Amino acid sequence: MNEKREDLIEGRNAVIEALRAGHAIDKIYIARGESDKALGYIASQARAAGIAVADCDRRKLDAMSVTKSHQGVIAACAVREYCSLDDILDIAQARGEPPFVIVCDEISDPHNLGAIIRSAECAGAHGVVIPKRRSAGMTAIVGKTSAGAVAHMAVARVVNLPSALGELKEKGLWVYGAAAGAASTLWQTDFSGPACLVIGSEGQGLGRLVAEKCDFLVGIPMRGKISSLNASAAAAVMMYEIMRQRQK
Repeated sequence: MNEKREDLIEGRNAVIEALRAGHAIDKIYIARGESDKALGYIASQARAAGIAVADCDRRKLDAMSVTKSHQGVIAACAVREYCSLDDILDIAQARGEPPFVIVCDEISDPHNLGAIIRSAECAGAHGVVIPKRRSAGMTAIVGKTSAGAVAHMAVARVVNLPSALGELKEKGLWVYGAAAGAASTLWQTDFSGPACLVIGSEGQGLGRLVAEKCDFLVGIPMRGKISSLNASAAAAVMMYEIMRQRQK
């Protein structure tokens, strides 16, 4: 457990100094019900910096803590800085390629997110987009699972995923949502232009508002008795079909 928690900053002064220094922080956990001024200051500064803040039970903090003296606050560091949607599109432009963006709709398992980032880097995607809430972030576990791909992959974190998809559509990208049982399969779909591939959450798939923003819903043919693939496996299959078509 402790080996996986080297990405944590614990204690009020340590977290305040990390915020002042502009440290890359993925999320801050604060004990629920605490009225301490220092914790209030931390929460307000974090939100102003666009960092997710979670109120949680003190027992959760106790379980997370390595030092066992967290003082009601723990910050989970990001393994790298987040970027913007425009940064991702700029990468595509610099490479002289039509944009290829992967969007993760509430992928909460850090191992799945790490695997998706790894596949995205291998398949030549220009960036990955995740929501600020209800999603794994760029933690050390994600970095380890990605086998180092996070060092080479631009990752943007947005407040509202449907709005972000709308912005990408305005920039000329076609939005393809991976959906089990979709009428069109990936082999019947033209991915050759500017493409945004949306991968749904592990349990629920694509959210309703996200699905409504998709130009196409695309499925993977299944011949076995199991009706769907793991989110990261499905993402890899679809990314490589996109890569294949783009190399024609």
